[in-house]
Amino acid sequence: SEAAALALRQSGGSKKEHCGNSKQGTAQLGSSRTGDVGEVCMRLLPIASQRLWLLLPCVLVCLAETALARSAGADSDSGKAGGIRWGVMSASAALLAQMLLDRQSRCEQDGAANTDEALTWREDEGLSKLVPLHPSPRSAEGQSKLASYTMAQVAARNTSSELWVAIDGYVYDLTRFVLKHPGGALPIMNMAGKDCTDVFANYHPARVYKTMLPAYLIGQVSDYQLYPHVAEFRAIRQELLRRGLFETDLRFYAKLGAFLAFLFCTALWLTLSCSSTVAHAAGAAVMGIFWQQLAGVGHDLGHSGVSHRFKLDHLVGSTVGNALMGISTGWWKQNHNTHHVVCNSVENDPDIQHMPILAVSNRVFERPYWSSYYSKWVQLDAASKFLVGHQHILFYPLMMVARFNLYAQSWIMVLSKQQMHYRKTEAAALTLYAAWVLALALSLPTWGQTAMWLLVSHATAGLLHVQIVISHWAMETYHGHAYNDETDEWFITQLKTTMNVATPPLLDWVHIGLQFQIEHHLFPRLPRHNLRKARELVRPLCAKHGIHYHEPSFWQANVETLRALRSAAFAARESGARSMLWEAMNALG
Repeated sequence: SEAAALALRQSGGSKKEHCGNSKQGTAQLGSSRTGDVGEVCMRLLPIASQRLWLLLPCVLVCLAETALARSAGADSDSGKAGGIRWGVMSASAALLAQMLLDRQSRCEQDGAANTDEALTWREDEGLSKLVPLHPSPRSAEGQSKLASYTMAQVAARNTSSELWVAIDGYVYDLTRFVLKHPGGALPIMNMAGKDCTDVFANYHPARVYKTMLPAYLIGQVSDYQLYPHVAEFRAIRQELLRRGLFETDLRFYAKLGAFLAFLFCTALWLTLSCSSTVAHAAGAAVMGIFWQQLAGVGHDLGHSGVSHRFKLDHLVGSTVGNALMGISTGWWKQNHNTHHVVCNSVENDPDIQHMPILAVSNRVFERPYWSSYYSKWVQLDAASKFLVGHQHILFYPLMMVARFNLYAQSWIMVLSKQQMHYRKTEAAALTLYAAWVLALALSLPTWGQTAMWLLVSHATAGLLHVQIVISHWAMETYHGHAYNDETDEWFITQLKTTMNVATPPLLDWVHIGLQFQIEHHLFPRLPRHNLRKARELVRPLCAKHGIHYHEPSFWQANVETLRALRSAAFAARESGARSMLWEAMNALG
């Protein structure tokens, strides 16, 4: 692992040198006075941000707006049209200014190499810090009184009445903390009796180790085992921290904010200021793209990946996010945090529990199971057999209206008695969202156009749901809990249950970070704009240890997902006694 860490540090050094060379190239270009025009243009391209080409759709939409307005007879001087058009142009100007002025990405840091085994790199509010590996007991005599436990003894304490976990070889009794956990009780319950070293490091800042863990420290693990590949994956995380890659570059979000403002204002302009049906349909489609792109920011906020402050990111998501997206941040975090911890577990991962409509694998219905997330029994009955039996046909139509289900889940959460942050704030923001969306749709001249606007906008936003599910649905599923040995520890489990989507850098914005789901699942708090750099370190390590790293194209990922759904559909049709409805639909009765 030391050799791997050295190689990673050398890799980081080369990146730093490349960044410096870019500056030198810029200076040389600035002093150039002569030369072929084509050569100068080619030398200018690397200076601009990779997102500079996003201005092309901005310009095209502005031209299209003008053409649509003239063909529809819209009054360009009206207050409504002029105000919204001003918003579109202002957002475009802001985006253009940032693209031209931000000529150089922020260089990576070059942190000191850590040679002290008692220290480790952690992050706090995105800033890398070299801190003690183990927290100190509350009292001086506590260190000498630490008991010794085996991992088998820790594993036996896996219920809410007695819940222990292991972190960095130390044992913690979290029994009295389970219901107080800010991320909800389910993530802790799903890790009860396990080695939580990696999942804990990837979800908590350095201050939690110092201020909260000591109160629950009860002993040490006497037979703690560190597998070679785990040591090297941890070395990758240490390298990312040493290079300062957990720090968010807020200029990335400034550009993204301008682009989102452009999309939102464009959708409003096409919907409110134009009179043709084609313009209204275009406005609905642009609104769908806005929701899809905004979901990426909501995802980042949900992981505290913007400011890296739990309360601030959560509050921004619960106010601005809810008001513009209509999906509860509190619900999303409870659902998504659980999904990350138990990815593709039949009994525990809510992201693959979609019976009676969908089943990602025959494991989902091969026997009845108790859903720990929804607290109910799930089994294949006559209705679900019919629906699941045709799920590969229903998949894309369902994705087009899946957003309505998220609205329902959000309100169920807000109106429930479950633990939730900012409940009243979220309720107010969700109400505001429903008000402006309905007002916008009802402003159209006919009921048909209102229905069309709602369907087109939500169907376009359905791209998001496709992007989400292809990351996992074609991958391995399992029963119960993982993290039992070296074959299903944290890193292996994430790689078995998650795929990337091969994407050229210029199209990274389309996939809003979801194209790097492997790296995101391995390092959830790593900012989106640095996931590609993490990929450069993860892929070679997987190849070294013979670990499958799955990265098909977007098209192939869709094909694999449909094949998985089709296989499960045929298995459902053949399982148990066929229902009368199924027999009638298949002409067998």
